[in-house]
Amino acid sequence: MRRSSRSDVDPFIVMDVMEAARAAEEAGRHIIHMEVGQPSTPAPEAARQAVEAAMGADALGYTVALGLPALRRRIAGLYGEWYDVDLDPGRVVVTAGSSAAFLLSFTTLFDSGDRVGIAAPGYPSYRQILKALGMEPVVFPASETNRYQPVPEDLPQGISGLMVASPANPSGTMLGHDDLRALADTCAERDISFISDEIYHGLHYDQRGVTALEITDEVHVINSFSKYFSMTGWRVGWMVVPEDHVRTVERIAQNMFICPPHVSQVAALVALDAGEELEANRAVYVRNRALMLDGLAKAGFTRIAPPDGAFYIYADVSAFTDDSRAFAAEVLEKAGVAITPGMDFDPDRGRTTVRFSYARSTADIEEGLARLQAFMAAR
Repeated sequence: MRRSSRSDVDPFIVMDVMEAARAAEEAGRHIIHMEVGQPSTPAPEAARQAVEAAMGADALGYTVALGLPALRRRIAGLYGEWYDVDLDPGRVVVTAGSSAAFLLSFTTLFDSGDRVGIAAPGYPSYRQILKALGMEPVVFPASETNRYQPVPEDLPQGISGLMVASPANPSGTMLGHDDLRALADTCAERDISFISDEIYHGLHYDQRGVTALEITDEVHVINSFSKYFSMTGWRVGWMVVPEDHVRTVERIAQNMFICPPHVSQVAALVALDAGEELEANRAVYVRNRALMLDGLAKAGFTRIAPPDGAFYIYADVSAFTDDSRAFAAEVLEKAGVAITPGMDFDPDRGRTTVRFSYARSTADIEEGLARLQAFMAAR
């Protein structure tokens, strides 16, 4: 049977690393996981209790395509609490994770063949989703000098859209208010649709992240309950779109997804008020970040842009290798630490970079750093 050309997307290399780590564990080895961006903590306790109660009292069938009205209102309220933004709940769309939000956003904004700018290093699934939709990802380099974040001068000609992320994956660096405004203004001047991925908001180490909604309403903002709210497997996220895009997004969502998972929406609504537990989780990342910055330097990984948020460190390893995939395999085999090669995030320069995640427990981070230091000393 034939296959479409649009289905010819690249693999997500970190998933291959996860499989190699799983196989090593199955063979009896103890592996420290620094490859995957997944919190080791569960969904907030009150959210899990709410689901238990709902399962005994509700059929948990279809919801409306845009999501539970109470959840949309509560998400809008979060923007007032975190950013002092007065957001109309009618502009909030609940989605089946941020991945569904990307599908809805790209399908709403772009036609087949449209070119969409993405700074590298960046989350690889942006490129692959665009390709699968028949659009053209235009990858351009963000410089180490700019902490791997794009600036207006970087933007290619002839693009219909721009995708930015702050905090970014894999670097953890953030765009400040002036940086975001410069990009938003440039997009407005050049008639470029602007999309802001904010799924790591809440995970910051100094100043809170700036939402693009503080700058402009002419933007698609995408967020998720996966990271700060520790709900990766629940597959629930949201997007905020201009008022005149809501009905378009709704029609597409009705046909693509029917609705987000009802049970996950129940959990998400309660998770939004679990601030004390969530801030305790963030305190662990604060500690882990400090350990990583110190421990990686001691191991010899000194070319990094210190992260402002998320739970990643992106390191230049050109002093040690020109094949980051082989380097990551060597680290896994000899040190028992799983890390992610940079080719996932930067097809051109990723052969000399790797990403370390510090989303696991502090004990795991301490053990992983000790193993990395011993590995690099013996290499």
